[in-house]
Formats: sequence, structure tokens, C-alpha cells
Amino acid sequence: MKKLLLLLSITLLMPLQACAQEKWREGTHYKTISEQATEKKEVLEFFSFWCPHCFNSEPLVKEIKTKLADDVEFKKVHVNFMGFTSAAIQDDATKAMMVARELDKADELNQAIFKYIHESRSAITGLSDLKNIFVVNGVEPDEFDKMISSFGVKSRLNMNNKSVQKYREYVSSVPNFIVNGKYQATFTRDMELDEMVDLIVFLSNKK
Repeated sequence: MKKLLLLLSITLLMPLQACAQEKWREGTHYKTISEQATEKKEVLEFFSFWCPHCFNSEPLVKEIKTKLADDVEFKKVHVNFMGFTSAAIQDDATKAMMVARELDKADELNQAIFKYIHESRSAITGLSDLKNIFVVNGVEPDEFDKMISSFGVKSRLNMNNKSVQKYREYVSSVPNFIVNGKYQATFTRDMELDEMVDLIVFLSNKK
């Protein structure tokens, strides 16, 4: 009986998979950038806090994260090549993002940085401004100082920037999504938000 149910399940899923493959076409909706996929499923979102499109894409990111399977890891990768400010200040923002992750307040504090730049129209000139953003949002000043200079945060900054360098050939603008280290999503102008989400989910299941 169990074998029969399994067979029926596979039979029902096959048409759905065929429809997805027919809907999302290589060369139109995604590019293959590597022959080898990552061992574990992952979605990398390359973004910048200074990028208005990235700020406006946060609802999309939130929806993607809710729709991905449990075995798919979603990672935000902060780039440091935007022309809005120096690479050093962009790296400071990356370190602040890593502190937010350590505090398990990534979503809340990332939004605070975004809003500081795009809604308050305020400039980030260094770590002092980032520290003030965190303090206003409930982080103790001493805790921020301790964590921002920690070995763990510096290591994560290096890992983040290695990812940027690894895919720099393909990531010339943001936001940009690399899936399983093999596919780069291409959002066409006629796509709705739910279609963008479906594309990323489709690619996350493609090896």
C-alpha cells in the first residue's frame, strides 16, 4: 500500500515539475554560471544597504525565505563595490550586519540600517553611525563595541567578501540572486512578485 501511495505521489508531481521546467527557461529566466552545484542547497542574495532597489526588494526577500524548503539556506551577502560611499564604510556595514546576526536580530537591524539611509536620508560615515542605529534599536553600546571588533565578526566579514569576489564576474549590480552556486536568476519586467519567488524556489530545487 505504501509503495502504491508513493508511486501515485511521484506520478502527480511529475506534471508539476514539467510545467515548472517549461515556464522557467534557461537564457530567459536564469543563467547557468557553473557546471558544479554547491553540496548544500543555498540562495545567495547579493545586495547593498545603499541600493534603493535592494531596499524596495525586501518584501520579495521576506517572501522567498518563507517559501524555501527547510534544507535550503538563505544568505544575504553585502557587497562593497557600490559607488555611493567608500569600500571601507561598506565593509563597516557588513560587520554591523554580522553583529545583528550574532544577536539574532538580523531582520530588525537590517531594516533599521535600510531605513536610516533611504527613509531618514541620513549618511553613514563610519562605525559610529552604525552603532547609533543599533543603540536606538535596543543594543547596548558596550555589547556593540565588543562584538564589532571580535574575531568572529572579522572572520564573517572575510567570508562575505570572499563570496563577493567569487561571483564578482556575474554580480555587477544588485540585488542579484545566485542559487546553489550554479544558477543566476533573471527577473523579467513582466514578472509579478509571486513569480519571482517561484523562480527562486524552482532554482533552489535544481541541481
